[in-house]
Amino acid sequence: MTTTASATSYIPEAGTITMFSTGWCGYCARLKQQLTKDGIDFTEVNIEEVPGTAEIVESVNGGNQTVPTVIYPDGSTATNPSLADVKAALAR
Repeated sequence: MTTTASATSYIPEAGTITMFSTGWCGYCARLKQQLTKDGIDFTEVNIEEVPGTAEIVESVNGGNQTVPTVIYPDGSTATNPSLADVKAALAR
């Protein structure tokens, strides 16, 4: 039996995000660098290494494994957000 994780199990604490990524994604690397430089905490989840997480990404991206996909503390998600988008969402 395969157990698929749900997006709700990856909802982060206030002021942080969960970022789904892959090791080869340039957009992920850029966002990680920007978040780190700006002091925004995040938890990175590599969808190629953590079972069930690719399905979470697919579920919020119309069946596509598009990364970076982030989950905000309010449970909302965004695909390939800019640093400004992340800051705005965390300020809500």
